[in-house]
Formats: sequence, structure tokens, C-alpha cells
Amino acid sequence: MIFFIAIVVLSGTAGDLAVSHAMKQIGEIETLKPSAIWRVLMRAFRLAWMWIGLALMALAFFSLLALLSWADVSIVVPATALSYVTAALGAKYLLHEDIAPLRWAGVFLVCAGVALLSLS
Repeated sequence: MIFFIAIVVLSGTAGDLAVSHAMKQIGEIETLKPSAIWRVLMRAFRLAWMWIGLALMALAFFSLLALLSWADVSIVVPATALSYVTAALGAKYLLHEDIAPLRWAGVFLVCAGVALLSLS
């Protein structure tokens, strides 16, 4: 079960980071007109990072489904909340984003919450 939790957390985070990287290459979406959204989607799906991200997110989703068939949701969902920690670390060190101290405090609280739930 721990192996699948690691797959969900790491592949989900890696997928989020890959899609974020792809969208940053495209640039800011300026309007929500259907034609503009269509152009952004066409550019996004030409990028390898978008496809890598989607594949990793799919892996995370199907691993989560497997986990939910083996264990209680009250165990699985809090454990997969560790993805907030890996996402903050990935954003900081891979995407070079600035993470405010208040967000780091939130990450710490998530870790504390997961630790408390794992004691039961």
C-alpha cells in the first residue's frame, strides 16, 4: 500500500509540474473567448511536457483507484495529501517559484495533519 501511495503522490506531483511547465511555455491566457481557448489548447497539446504531465496524472489517478479498492478512504486521502508537500518542493526547486512563508506554514500543517491521522 505504501508503494501505491508513493506512486500517487510522486506521479501526481510530477504531472502537475509538467503541465505547469508546459503552460508557462505557452504564456498567459488573455481572453476566455472560445476561439482563444481553442488556440491555447492546440498549442498546449503540441508540447511534449503536456502529454508527459497528462500521462503522469493518469498514472496517479489509476493508482488512487487501486488504493481505494484496498484501503479505507479515511486512510488513503490523508496520505495522498503529502502531494501538497512534494508540489511545494517541486515548485520551489524545479520551477523556481517563490513560495511565501505562509505557504510553507500550510505545508507544515498538512504534514502535521497526516502524521496525526497516521497515529490512529
